Order: sequence, then structure tokens, then C-alpha cells
Amino acid sequence: MVGGPDGRGDAATAGRSPVILEVAAALAAAGQAGAIIVSPDGPTRSLTAAVARAPAGGRIVVRPGVYRESTIVLSRPVTIEGDAGAVVDPGGAAAFVVTADSVHLRGLTIRNVAVSFIEDRAAIRFDAVVGCEATGNRLEGTFFGIYLAAVRGCRVADNVVLGTTTRESHAGNAIHAWHSRGLTIEGNLVEGHRDGIYFEFVTDAHVRNNESRNNGRYGLHFMFSDSCEYVGNLFRSNGAGVAVMYSKHVAMRENRFEENWGSAAFGLLLKDIGDSRIEHNRFIGNTVGLYAESADRIMISGNQFVRNGWALKLLSNAVADTVVRNDFIGNGFDVVTNSRRNAGVFMENYWDRYRGYDLDRDGYGDVPYRPVRLFAWLVQRYQPALILMRSPFVDLLDAAERVAPVLTPEALADVRPRLEALP
Repeated sequence: MVGGPDGRGDAATAGRSPVILEVAAALAAAGQAGAIIVSPDGPTRSLTAAVARAPAGGRIVVRPGVYRESTIVLSRPVTIEGDAGAVVDPGGAAAFVVTADSVHLRGLTIRNVAVSFIEDRAAIRFDAVVGCEATGNRLEGTFFGIYLAAVRGCRVADNVVLGTTTRESHAGNAIHAWHSRGLTIEGNLVEGHRDGIYFEFVTDAHVRNNESRNNGRYGLHFMFSDSCEYVGNLFRSNGAGVAVMYSKHVAMRENRFEENWGSAAFGLLLKDIGDSRIEHNRFIGNTVGLYAESADRIMISGNQFVRNGWALKLLSNAVADTVVRNDFIGNGFDVVTNSRRNAGVFMENYWDRYRGYDLDRDGYGDVPYRPVRLFAWLVQRYQPALILMRSPFVDLLDAAERVAPVLTPEALADVRPRLEALP
């Protein structure tokens, strides 16, 4: 009998005979059967040799150690799994180039992919393949992290991609996708690159629960990418936040845009996009929370704008947008525009500066609220006027404009402002 100090037995082996334990060990060994084992002191000591031996559909298991090997090309479908402490160091070159479908790379640490001005070197590059997967890897000090070129149905999940370059011209993107379809990008932490996640000519992508922080340019940057969704991501302390350009049918829900500060920074930039939805996001502590230029037929609903410099910049060429049931709390300016006309709809938003009344007690103000302040209009044209931000003169200007609007857009008004913020 196997027993512990209290006589009740070890939890992992209590009640098991030696025969059962031997069978369990045999089953575990069978799990490795057929796998090629790469080990610093084994018969196969390099990944290059293991890949050369592996058949299509084969499995390679990498034991702890540092494997200093230049670019490894995977031209057959294989699965490579790294144990904790399995490190691939290509000495500045690209690490893996995948040209076969259905290749899976898991649990590897890849480091030291040097900057190049003539090629897009990456720790992992998938090139014109289907059904690829990179999961649970750790990439350190890489020019590009994971690069997907003309791929379909690929998944990039639970990776940590850490760059070290502070100059934008010397940095690639952590996760870079071009001309691809059906991607799933989820659960990754990306930091210290030019862009955390970059899409160009990508359709039907699902980007979920990633954290993109401290990147030099954008936490997320995508262009010409239609029918994509971005859900539950955190974009924090990036150079200019998130940029969504030249796209349509985009859904951004339940994301957090936080602490993206700078003279040209914003939480989310929309430029030349249409028929999209920005819903249930949190914009907290950004220079500009949401900036919309040539953004048409956008539903902006259920979002919280808290402690931003400018919560919402909605330019005159943004047409037929709907701003409904959002919260505006503690912002320097809630809404700014560059025109006295308004082609959008504002309704049922909460404004912490609203001073109206609710005589019928239905939870909505009985008088409309005009969120564009006269001072915001002046700052839009003469930015040094910001020095007067907290002066009594500004309060006097705003009070006068509320009584008799002359310069601010009279049509831009929330006709049914809520009196309480969303729970």
C-alpha cells in the first residue's frame, strides 16, 4: 500500500497497484510513440535534422535547451511542440518559414530575429498556407513576430510577443497579416513593436481577448479589411492607439482603449470606413477617445468615454452616424466637430455636464443637451487657447452659448439625454 504520513496515501497514487502505475507510464510513453524527440544530449540534437526526418503529419517534441539554428523551412505538415525551456535562436535570421498546410507550432521560445531593411524577417512566417496554427509560443526580441501572408483558416493564440526596438523605423509588427482570410487571433500579449496587430487586405478575421500595449505606432492597425470583428481586447499605452481605415462591415465590441496619450494620439481612429458598429467599448484616459473622419453609417452605442481629453471628434464628412446610449464622464471635451451642421443622430446618452430637469420622472431630460462647447469650437481653430481651460472666462462663454447658440452646431443635440449612467 502506498501511504503518506497520515496513512491515507498520496492523492496521485492512492488505491493504485504497481501494475496500474506501470500501465499509466506505458500509456504516457505511447503518447510519445512515433514522435521525434529533439534533445541536446539525445540521438536527434537539432530541429533541422528532426524536420528532415519527419514524415507528413509527423510530430516533433523539443526538450529544454537552446537550439542555435538558422532558418528552418517546414515544407511538410508537421506539429512541433516545445517543452518549457525549449529555446530556438536563429542568430538574427528568420526562425521558421512555413510553406505547407496544417503546420502547428506550440510551446516554443523563439528569440533573436534581427532587424532587416530588405526582408520581413519573422520568428514564424506562414506563407500561402491553409490551416496553420501558432499557439502558446514566446517570442523575444524579434523583428516581426508572427507573419501571415496569403493564408486561410489559420489560428494564432495565447502567444507572448515581446519586442525591444524603440525606433519605429527599426521595428516590425508583432502579428502581421496580409491578403488573408478566416483568421483567428486570440489571447495574445503583444508589446514593444511598431504595430501590435497589423491587417491589410484581410477578410473574415476574429480578433478576441488580446492585450496590445506599449507599441510605437498602433496597438491595432488595419486597412482594406472587411467583415472583421474585434471583441474583448485591451489596447493600452500605444503611440497612437488603434486605426481602422478603408474598410466596411467592421464590428468592435467590448474592447478597452486606455492611456493612449500624445499630440496625435487617440483610442480609436475611424477613417474612410462604413456600415460598422462600435459597441460596448470603454475609452479611458486617451488624448482623443474616438476620432471619426469619413466614417459613414456607424452605430456608436453603449460605450463609456471617461477622462479623455476629447471624448468624440466627429468631423463633418462623417455622415449618417448614430450615437446612442453612451456615457460621457469627466472628459475635457465631450464632442468636437468642424461644422455647424450635423448629419448624425444623438439620443439617450448620459452627459455628466447636463443640467436639465426631468419633470415627468421618466429618467430622461426634458430639454435637449448640446454637447459641443463654444470653448471646444475655439480650441479647434486656435489650440493655444487651451491654456484658458479652467478659467472663469471659459465658463462664461459656454453659458452664453447655451442660452443663444451662435457658433456651435445647434442641430447637434441629444434630444433625449439620460440622467443616469449605464450600470
